[in-house]
Amino acid sequence: MENKFRKWFGEQQCKLALNAFEKKGWVTYYAENINDAKKIVFETVIPKGVSVGLGGSETLTAMEVLPVLRNGDYKLYDRYNCPDHFQVCRESLMADYFLTGTNALTLNGEMVNLDCSGSRVAAMAYGPKKIIVAAGVNKLCSNIEAAMNRVHLIAPMNCKRNNHQTPCVTEGNCPDCNIPGRMCNHLLITYNAKKFEGKYTLILINEDLGF
Repeated sequence: MENKFRKWFGEQQCKLALNAFEKKGWVTYYAENINDAKKIVFETVIPKGVSVGLGGSETLTAMEVLPVLRNGDYKLYDRYNCPDHFQVCRESLMADYFLTGTNALTLNGEMVNLDCSGSRVAAMAYGPKKIIVAAGVNKLCSNIEAAMNRVHLIAPMNCKRNNHQTPCVTEGNCPDCNIPGRMCNHLLITYNAKKFEGKYTLILINEDLGF
């Protein structure tokens, strides 16, 4: 049963964060749930006929975006159905739109992401014409320090999801490992989007999604 007070608080937090991101040059949308978020993505943000790259994301999985992107109305760089994953990720850097989730967002309008190969953060920083980020309210943190703490807290779940053989999969916490299979390799903090105003879009969803 949905808790109306948590829902109310989530909405206030979302709107507070969206206001901060908007002031920093982001295009912002509030979504009450994943269905609303999916409509925003395909009816408002991403036009048909464009090329689309993807970042690995449990939030996008919950939104069921893949069936829509695979229906022929888009040129999809499909990282989940391809003979060469790394080649597709490289090609995605030149996509018209890059659709992804995120590890953490701050109420001050900053975005924090930690990657394994760096393909996602590379695209988020430079390459695609438009970056679309969909995130649940659970990704919100008070500041960058809290966001960094969150990133390391969720690292074991991400490693487990991707079948990485890291100590955190066994121990359930991040020991900052130094092994060949390490997943946490590339850190990107997006402080501001004013340089390319309108390039970045944030859809903040008032539900707990992903990790």
